[in-house]
Amino acid sequence: MAEHWSEIEGRLRPSRSVEERLRDLPELRAKFESLLVVVENAAGDVEKAAEAERRVTEELRQLGNEALHGWARRQAERKAGELAQQPGVQRKEKKTSTGRPGTAGSK
Repeated sequence: MAEHWSEIEGRLRPSRSVEERLRDLPELRAKFESLLVVVENAAGDVEKAAEAERRVTEELRQLGNEALHGWARRQAERKAGELAQQPGVQRKEKKTSTGRPGTAGSK
């Protein structure tokens, strides 16, 4: 049986407001603000629907790109933190040796 939207929404409702959550994600907040500027036509320079559509589409594309990059960064940080907590796991370090000199000359 299909769930009603209100039931799904109730399960997904976070304990913090959107504004509180965006405070922790400043890059995403900036993209949302850019989208709002376009939607509000703050500059007053968009008079045709096609131009508004183009700008909104571009802002949404950038918003999605930033959201995914932010997600990937947070995942990498979380995984690194988890690994650092495990006993016996060491981070890879860059090798400082340039190797040893060869014994034969080039041909």
